[in-house]
Amino acid sequence: MTHPLEDPIDEARRIAEAAKSKKLGLKLLGGAGIHLHSPSAGHPPLKRKYGDLDYAMSKRDRKAALDFFPSLGYEANERFNLMQGDRRLYFYDSHNSRQVDVFIDVFRMSHVIDLRGRLEHDGPCASPSDLLLSKLQIYEINRKDLVDLVALVLDHPVEAGWGDEVIDSGYLARMAAQDWGLYRTLQVNTEKLRAILDELDVDRELVRSRLDELWRAVEAQPKPLKWKLRAQVGDRMQWYELPEETRSPYQPE
Repeated sequence: MTHPLEDPIDEARRIAEAAKSKKLGLKLLGGAGIHLHSPSAGHPPLKRKYGDLDYAMSKRDRKAALDFFPSLGYEANERFNLMQGDRRLYFYDSHNSRQVDVFIDVFRMSHVIDLRGRLEHDGPCASPSDLLLSKLQIYEINRKDLVDLVALVLDHPVEAGWGDEVIDSGYLARMAAQDWGLYRTLQVNTEKLRAILDELDVDRELVRSRLDELWRAVEAQPKPLKWKLRAQVGDRMQWYELPEETRSPYQPE
């Protein structure tokens, strides 16, 4: 049996090649996805180490994924996959003590991001827009997440319209207008993103101007009555979820 590679980026590339040969529509998310999409993530001060791998795929590929990852040396979390496998799958690399998390159709963490219809493009990663959204929606965002986001924004212009090389301001504005809670988390985390720029030797003005462009679109997007009513309640009511960590059966307590 082949073993997963020690370096998670090399392993992500191996999985991408294998998925392409099997016509399996896996799209890489998270820091590793940003690394493959953003050259700036491969150089200081934005270069960092990566751990687990996160993917998204459509429901039609679920059955194939259950065979695919074991064929690459992963062990399925059978109990989790039996109970939650209609929306999420877990596999474990016991060789490198690393986990693979596969979201099916919907990315659900601090907020719910429906990815149906957004995973059909070529390439191994989710679009820059979805990579940004998947990081910026984390309520308990950390420095590594913020560094990843700086790399992503540094390397991709903000424009209205779909594209695999742009951050789609129209899409992000529509998502924020559907859910005040998501809007609020994006707002809080964008301020944290602006703050961390002062610590990093990057083109700060370029990043700031792109964030400004994004937020012009978000604020200009018409908001429905439901959104406005929730906005009046504001922070007095919790607007995010705190996702539970799923422990591999091979990990110590």
